[in-house]
Amino acid sequence: MIARVLILVSLVLVLGVPFAMQPARERDTASADAPVVVIVTPHVEQIRSEFQRAFSAWHERTYAEPVRISWRTPGGTSDIVKLLQSEFGANIKQGNIAADGSCEPGTIGFDLMFGGGSFDHGRLARGVTTAPEGVDPFNVPISVPAGFSQAQLDEWYGENRIGSEQLYHPEQYWLGTALSSFGIVYNRDVLARLGVAEPTSFKDLTDPRLAGWIALADPRQSGSITTTFDSILGNYGWNEGWRVLRAMTANSRYFTNSSTRPPIDVSQGEAAAGLAIDFYGRGQAQVIMRPGDTPETCRVDYADPKGAVYVDADPVSIIRGGPRPDLARRFVEFTLTEEAQSLWQFNAVGSEAGAENPLGPSGEAMGPVQHELRRMPVRRVMYEKYLPYFVDKSDPFTLASDTRNPGWRTGVQVMMGSFAIDVGPSQDDAWAAMRDADERLRAEMEPLFYAFPDPDRIAALWEREFGRDGIELPADALLPFTEENYRAVRDTWRDGAVAKRLEIIYTLIFQEQYERVVTLADIGGP
Repeated sequence: MIARVLILVSLVLVLGVPFAMQPARERDTASADAPVVVIVTPHVEQIRSEFQRAFSAWHERTYAEPVRISWRTPGGTSDIVKLLQSEFGANIKQGNIAADGSCEPGTIGFDLMFGGGSFDHGRLARGVTTAPEGVDPFNVPISVPAGFSQAQLDEWYGENRIGSEQLYHPEQYWLGTALSSFGIVYNRDVLARLGVAEPTSFKDLTDPRLAGWIALADPRQSGSITTTFDSILGNYGWNEGWRVLRAMTANSRYFTNSSTRPPIDVSQGEAAAGLAIDFYGRGQAQVIMRPGDTPETCRVDYADPKGAVYVDADPVSIIRGGPRPDLARRFVEFTLTEEAQSLWQFNAVGSEAGAENPLGPSGEAMGPVQHELRRMPVRRVMYEKYLPYFVDKSDPFTLASDTRNPGWRTGVQVMMGSFAIDVGPSQDDAWAAMRDADERLRAEMEPLFYAFPDPDRIAALWEREFGRDGIELPADALLPFTEENYRAVRDTWRDGAVAKRLEIIYTLIFQEQYERVVTLADIGGP
């Protein structure tokens, strides 16, 4: 008998622990029989908690019934897109989704995808192309148009533009709910010790005094950092942009495979500055903020270089075939109310700074209850009416670059891997030699340091390293790596075998160039 009781108690504990360990602030407050909207998201628990509480209250006030959110967090944005593509592909092959996209509610287990960049939500709009056996393939978008009137969109967004980017999909396959920028996270204490001013531009990260103090993510592993580097190239132009990237990488402390690591290391004093998505940088500053600190006094801060920042919408998409399309549309509607927009950037209502938050339609103060999310709202009206109540008093509409990203992402990944990541010690030695050289000698070194691989040297190394393996060197691979030739050279990398060989050759050439820079320093000139 005692043994049976012990077994029963153990079973209860095993089954109950997951529920007990769920954070209290993220548990559903509505009754168990309330309607449920299922949302798949990469957003962190703090965002989920604040939106769950606020949406439930808004929905009951607006539609006179409670509602619950069931969150699904299978991983990052790319993981979510792959999951949805897989589920849609399987349902199309099984005949559950017709060629015109029609299907029964509940065919797909999710109502919404909330969060991520416009690129990934665009992948949902582009959909899945497949078919049941014996049928010609057809395309079905994973998301569906939200169906709001143009007058409503105009009220929410005004002009559908921030910098060079859109705030919502023209056919409403996705709608922006917040904004994400890509800028600089920095540690004031470390910069002061190095005698370097707080950065206001990406070019500030090329200061030789920062050698070994810049935290960067590997663009071959992080899509967000690739976007940032591509934006830098677009804003500075091909020639100056590549010089900025070459010098910035020469100052690097490391290249991590996680874009979340630089803000953490900067906050711990392991790096002076790094590139980061705005909410990673601001969020880490929030974590280490001491009582009485403000963003202006905290040892860690984040900067958006004015006029040079790539700003992207952080959207929500309604999923085709979800269980509750009515609730999905209502959630989208909620995210664009001033009440919901205040969650992104207002001070917490329970804090001293949030004591004066303006009242919302409910008669209660707007803003998050517990977590200051430090994301940027998507609606212009929030900056016009409420900027004094923001934690971070910056307006991305005035900071965003009007220059479209040039689309040199693949070049960033291939070339940065070759001139920096895979030859870090050699690049460091050449950078140090240039830093210590006089002006006359530096003028001799710089053309070598910043040069791209010479076509004749590419041909010679290809013959030496791979001349007998039967893979032919494409003619376009011997074009000089310039803005005019970029796409032709990039197309030679589409062949995986050719690309791997060229990356090896590029790396060898950059290493040779760095060694020649060091030799110039040793002998005092040519």
